[in-house]
Amino acid sequence: MDWGNVTAEDLIDALREVDWSSPPRPISEFFSRFTVPRSSAKWNSRLKCNLYYYRTNYFIMIVFILALGFLRRPLAIVAAFLTALSIAFLNDSFAGTFSEKVTRTVRQFSPHLAAKMRPPLTPVIRGRPSAKRAIYICGRPRWVFVLMFSSVSFLLWFISCGLLTVLWSLAFGLLATLLHASFRTPNLKARLNTFHFIECVLC
Repeated sequence: MDWGNVTAEDLIDALREVDWSSPPRPISEFFSRFTVPRSSAKWNSRLKCNLYYYRTNYFIMIVFILALGFLRRPLAIVAAFLTALSIAFLNDSFAGTFSEKVTRTVRQFSPHLAAKMRPPLTPVIRGRPSAKRAIYICGRPRWVFVLMFSSVSFLLWFISCGLLTVLWSLAFGLLATLLHASFRTPNLKARLNTFHFIECVLC
């Protein structure tokens, strides 16, 4: 169960494809045991393991810190939400679930419009579906939604003058995540949960 052979690119790819709808780990487990890593290799392995295992907790913690920084700037909260949504669209699982729920909701009011929101058929090469499947949201390529929400959020950041606030809040949130992931000792449950991922990466 050694995370030392897992590269940062492998971890980022795994976080893009993993299901983020899983509930966060209990608070009692999240803040249970902290120790100083004995070597840089141990720290590297622990950091990757915790980032993967506590991903939902870290996401909630960063959002909470950002919300505290935006209490006096309501427009910046909307900008932060749109920014987070555009980043979330980069996750395959979230993009597919979001598209499915929106299409299902639209189908209740307009089945004809919902039919137009279906993604195009997967291309078939030599009798087999293409291995690399493009991600569509409501019948449009994913990058269209990422670009649209990013542009609107950037405009709202400019209007609200909250860019400095988000930079400080985001830096504090990332620092808290880095410190927790560095000193939180992975328990047996975390190691077993990530064992299958390491096998898939190294095989």
